[in-house]
Amino acid sequence: MAGAVGPEFRGARRRLIETLQANGITDLAVLRAFDMVARHAFVPTGVAHRAYEDAALPIGNGQTISQPTVHARSLQELRLTGRERVLEVGTGSGYQTALLSHLAAQVFSIERVPALLDRAREILAQLDVRNVSLLLGDGTLGWRDYAPYDGIVVGAASPDVPLPYAEQLAEGGRLVIPIGTRDEQTLCVFTKRNGALERRDVGPVRFVPLLGAHGWQS
Repeated sequence: MAGAVGPEFRGARRRLIETLQANGITDLAVLRAFDMVARHAFVPTGVAHRAYEDAALPIGNGQTISQPTVHARSLQELRLTGRERVLEVGTGSGYQTALLSHLAAQVFSIERVPALLDRAREILAQLDVRNVSLLLGDGTLGWRDYAPYDGIVVGAASPDVPLPYAEQLAEGGRLVIPIGTRDEQTLCVFTKRNGALERRDVGPVRFVPLLGAHGWQS
């Protein structure tokens, strides 16, 4: 489990949670995860003072840590109970990975940028997160070894649902993914019923492109 936020950020963290609630986040487990995970540990020291703003922040290598409301909405849409096996595509800073460690039994996370994965691995170890497995590779391929997954959450935008996700999602499981162009996307929730994916749109979002064999080409 991820370590708690230190007292120096307690007020800022509380204001962030109030913002999440004002933006429609009602899942108490998701709010509790945000209360327990130190977001400032996952951002560069130069922007640590902004860690609890409801804003995306740069983390290097042309990537960002998503706006907390976006993370929270994605996690709420997974509707986790704590017993699930979840695949995360795009470890990035490792912040959402840490949030997931409080919400699921097992988390499997894939990152394509070695420097980001190394840093995320280091921070997660410092916070004593133990129910997470990390993989360097093409996230559009999923992680077949541990499929099927009760939930899949994708932190980058794809033109369509990569076929491996449909194959690796368990019956009744949920896939949360931004779908659209490189510039504009919709956060979508797909539920697998009778082997087919049923789509529900949540709202407009903007993510970095999902690069790989089943996503955008670099």
